[in-house]
Amino acid sequence: MAKEELLVMEGLIDEILPDGRFGVKLDNEHRIIAYTAGKMRRFRIKSVVGDRVHVEMTPYDLSKGRIVFREKTPGQGPGGPRRRAFRR
Repeated sequence: MAKEELLVMEGLIDEILPDGRFGVKLDNEHRIIAYTAGKMRRFRIKSVVGDRVHVEMTPYDLSKGRIVFREKTPGQGPGGPRRRAFRR
């Protein structure tokens, strides 16, 4: 039996909820509750309010989803300037 097809939608994070969940406003004006995918947790990709994200949803429950990709926002580089190692 084949795995069911997942819907991939784009949206904007508008609220941070407890337990690692986020309120996401989709481009079609619906609001869902989403959590971060395992790979995003593993590589410590942080999401904040205002980030554009891609959300996977199952056709059986369109009120919940999983954040699978966070788009890079312009003006945000990597985590800031690197410090040099202390040398004696």
